[in-house]
Parts: sequence; C-alpha cells; structure tokens
Amino acid sequence: MKSGSLFNKLSILTIGIAFLPSLVHAATFEDKLADIVSWIALIVAPIVAIGAFLMVHVLPEKIAEKRQHPQAQAIKTLCILSLVFGGLLWPLAWLWAYSKPVFYKMAYGTDKGDYHEETLKEFNESKNKDQRDS
Repeated sequence: MKSGSLFNKLSILTIGIAFLPSLVHAATFEDKLADIVSWIALIVAPIVAIGAFLMVHVLPEKIAEKRQHPQAQAIKTLCILSLVFGGLLWPLAWLWAYSKPVFYKMAYGTDKGDYHEETLKEFNESKNKDQRDS
C-alpha cells in the first residue's frame, strides 16, 4: 500500500513540476523587450538588408548615368546579372562605371554617351520617318 501511495505522490509531483514553469514565470519587462527585439530581428532586419543590397547594386548604374558613360546600358545589364549571381559581378560593374572607354572616342568622336532609352513607339515613328524620307 505504501508503494501505491508513493507512486501517486510521485506522479502528482511530476505533473506539478511539468506545469510549474508556466505558473511561476511572470512576464517581465525583459521578456517583453526580448520579444520585441526578436520580432525586429526576424522581420525588419531582413527587409532592411534586402533593401540595402538592392540599393547598393543600383549604384553603378546611377554613376554611369550621371557620368554619361557611353556603355551605361551594358553596365545596367551587368548590375541586373550581379543580382542574379549574388553580387559577384557588382565590383566589376562599379569599376566599369568609373572607367572611360578607351577606343569609344576614336570610333564615335566623343566619350559621352547618349543615355536615352527609346520606347517601341518612338522607334517605330523614327523608322517610318526614315522610310518616308528616302
């Protein structure tokens, strides 16, 4: 009989210990602060990191536009490819944006590019105009 009552006491004690942390633990300021910091680390930090990653990868394109680089479209394409390849091509795009093309001035008479993207409508209009003129 004593072993049965001992078993009952041990089982009640085990169940009590299992639920003890939830009964004893009270939410304190540190716990609430830890919850806020963990949500920031899980949600806000990755969003900011992805945004910064994208902004840094657009810089060579913006630099090429500002400096009127004649190969700005190619630099833009390299920036997009760099995003696909995890940023490995980004330093190359950065260097290319700051460099001057060596033979471009000899071939075209200027080292400034005409950074203008034609829309399809503008292209077709200029094509039709050229056909009418000839």
